[in-house]
Amino acid sequence: MDEKALSLAGHLRTRVPSRRLAKPRDMAPRRRLSVRDYVSGVLAGERATLARAITLVESQRADDQALAREVIEQVLPRAGAAHRVGVTGVPGVGKSTFIEALGKHLTGRGTRVAVLAVDPSSARSGGSILGDKTRMQELARDPAAFVRPSPTHGALGGVARHTRETMLLCEAAGYEVVIVETVGVGQSEVVVAQLVDSFLVLMLAGAGDELQGIKRGILELADVLAINKADGDNVAAAGRARAEYAGALRYMSPRTPGWRAPVVTCSALTGAGIDALWRTLGEHRAALERAGAWERQRRAQRLHWMWRAVEDGLHQRLRADPAVAARVPELEAAVRDGRLSPERAAASLLDAFDRRGA
Repeated sequence: MDEKALSLAGHLRTRVPSRRLAKPRDMAPRRRLSVRDYVSGVLAGERATLARAITLVESQRADDQALAREVIEQVLPRAGAAHRVGVTGVPGVGKSTFIEALGKHLTGRGTRVAVLAVDPSSARSGGSILGDKTRMQELARDPAAFVRPSPTHGALGGVARHTRETMLLCEAAGYEVVIVETVGVGQSEVVVAQLVDSFLVLMLAGAGDELQGIKRGILELADVLAINKADGDNVAAAGRARAEYAGALRYMSPRTPGWRAPVVTCSALTGAGIDALWRTLGEHRAALERAGAWERQRRAQRLHWMWRAVEDGLHQRLRADPAVAARVPELEAAVRDGRLSPERAAASLLDAFDRRGA
């Protein structure tokens, strides 16, 4: 650097003050809400309180879980009136785009809609992308809608562990339709059927042999089957797929007495068929009510989730028990090395758990 440049550099150092990064102010911790705060906020439809209540039920902390149970118990009388709709589909069917189109259609009619979009958790890190809120940007900004992505944390069935409690909170907050978006077909969708009133399966036309590309069990669970992306050059193919599925469903026993699962076509891109699809879901609800199956199904679901909670609680207590924890390293090593069968090791752990109070 020449003398002139050195002089200029020195001048700048003396004339321009150094910019230091602003030290963030000490942020006061967010006030912990009481049961009364949560309940009053949720019942008043406060979105911020609803979001915090859902975070509470998803927490793994024992004190948060105790608080969450009390909150759920108190809002329960105000929950249960919503139409619960499960949405699943083959890969690439456009579930998020479809749900946004359906949600916007409903909010445009004055209906408040909650979307519980479940993202798969990584089996390695336990994390999830939680991108559904990003993919449903317009619906997420709608004041009549509430979009909540949640990680599965490894739960089976393509739903998060606390999806049911989240659904109850949304209903208590005044949302009239709750849509549960699952991870996808092939992940024990029976679990989804234990959450919702109407189960909608989205399919694609022209994606190979449609009837071989989906399990029979999924078709048996479907209350409504919809061929999505029925637009442009794909309209004719969607019509053919509709006829094929309708023929296949005729040979399956209906889940609801007096209701044969219809097959419809729609386009989330253009909005074609969305209104007719929603009317079909409304007809399914009416059929449930006429047959007395609406409340009967809800009762069976409550019992299912009671026993699911018992299983989860027993698993947590088993893993946390000191007597069991003391045996785990030895038994895991024996199973890894092939010296002990997994069944025998499991029996040993259960015996240790049973003897803890002896």
